[in-house]
Amino acid sequence: MSANAIPAPAPRHRGLWLGLALGALGLHLLALTRYGWFRDELYYVACARRLAWGYVDQPPLSIALLALIRAIFGESLVVLRLAAALGNAAIVYFTARLAREMGGGRFAQGLAGLAALLTPVFLAVGHFYSMNVFDVLFWTLAALATIAALREGGVGRWAWLGVILGLGLLNKISIIWLGLGWAVGLILTSHRRHLRTPGPYVAAAIALICFAPHVLWQIAHHWPTLEFMRNATTHKMRAVSPWAFLVGQFTVMGPGNVLVDVPGLVFGLFAPRARPWRIFAISFLAVAALLISAGTSRASYLSVAYPPLFALGAVAWEGWTRRVPTLARAALVVLVTLIALPSIPLALPILPVETLLRYQAALGLAPSTEERKRVGPLPQHDADMFGWNELVAEVAKAAARLTPEERARAVIFGQNYGEAGAIEVLGRGLGLPRVISAHNNYWLWGPGPWDGRVMIIIGGDRRDNAAFFDHVDVVGRWDHPLAMPYERGLDISIARGFKGSIADAWAELKNYD
Repeated sequence: MSANAIPAPAPRHRGLWLGLALGALGLHLLALTRYGWFRDELYYVACARRLAWGYVDQPPLSIALLALIRAIFGESLVVLRLAAALGNAAIVYFTARLAREMGGGRFAQGLAGLAALLTPVFLAVGHFYSMNVFDVLFWTLAALATIAALREGGVGRWAWLGVILGLGLLNKISIIWLGLGWAVGLILTSHRRHLRTPGPYVAAAIALICFAPHVLWQIAHHWPTLEFMRNATTHKMRAVSPWAFLVGQFTVMGPGNVLVDVPGLVFGLFAPRARPWRIFAISFLAVAALLISAGTSRASYLSVAYPPLFALGAVAWEGWTRRVPTLARAALVVLVTLIALPSIPLALPILPVETLLRYQAALGLAPSTEERKRVGPLPQHDADMFGWNELVAEVAKAAARLTPEERARAVIFGQNYGEAGAIEVLGRGLGLPRVISAHNNYWLWGPGPWDGRVMIIIGGDRRDNAAFFDHVDVVGRWDHPLAMPYERGLDISIARGFKGSIADAWAELKNYD
């Protein structure tokens, strides 16, 4: 066999893969509903009530899956969280399998799966329902499909890769980075010979066919996602230096995993026996360079490219420790685990919030966000799970002040999709007026048949509110000490007598970010 040939996979250890996956699932069960609904989950449920081939801020696949979950189980936070947790467990399972496909034995398969299990960002995105956990899963499945295509070379294997990439595109557009990275990897390795066969082009064609309905939706709606991305990059995301991006990898991927992913990258780039898998190391560097060059990429964006590095690192360690006592391998596993453990409560809300606050303080950590926003006592991914029930209660009090005729005519205006989603999802069954917002897809859904007479407004500047209406009365206040600062101390107002054209005002209020 030549050094460039794809070797046969090692024996399977499915029981080990399953055990690690169940370990990940068990961690999620400890934290399933501890803090409440996450802001984005509320919005996604609202999207799932209005199925389409696209949305301002995402393609349709994760929303379609959510609609299916709703249809079968209802709008249960437990079920939504279980779906995300199962996605995380699948990432662990298939990362362990990646090591097997690269020739790794039992130790390599276990170490790769353990690294995926202990990755903070994987735990974080697996806690709440979103496209992100499925994005990592699609990248991992695509790596497996790529190995099969390179090993067997048949058009059918490449077609299967195309299906995975197409579904991945329908889940999150960023999987385009994967295609670009692997194109670079193909060109710069001996696998470029596949470019002289139909396979890669069949894969690309199938992926584009899968993605075509979303592209048609974008065209019909004047490319809203491009506007969303442009606005987010300009106004929402912080500038990220190359150094900050690289240092951020230690936080989002976990310090313990440095013992696996860094050796995996070095092994993949330089070891002769890793030559068949060099495409993954090169594509990782290509994706990293692409993200760094953007100047505003979050450190977590690169996380999707790590499972092959975990597999490579695990295979490398298995080879390096083949002639040492079993105790040395056990020591490596223990070391990786012990270094990783302190990060788990920061990624996954397994602690009561009061304990988490003390834990943060003991570690000397300040809450953070990757956006241009102030933070409160909690990091944004935790803070965005607080305050929504209190918001619904305050808005319900305001609605109770309206006459029956006013309630029938009124709408509730949320400043962002989190506020609007909370009213729509958590306020269901309370007889509240319909909610509208100018944020992302809520703007696209429009104000509906509102006559301009009565509106309950969440937040907003008092002078701005007064400029749009004849009369504005502040009737309540929404606050929660653990929420994001921009969601604290907000007025709940009743406004009457809208001035001017609703259509013109709606066009002016559009907020894609």
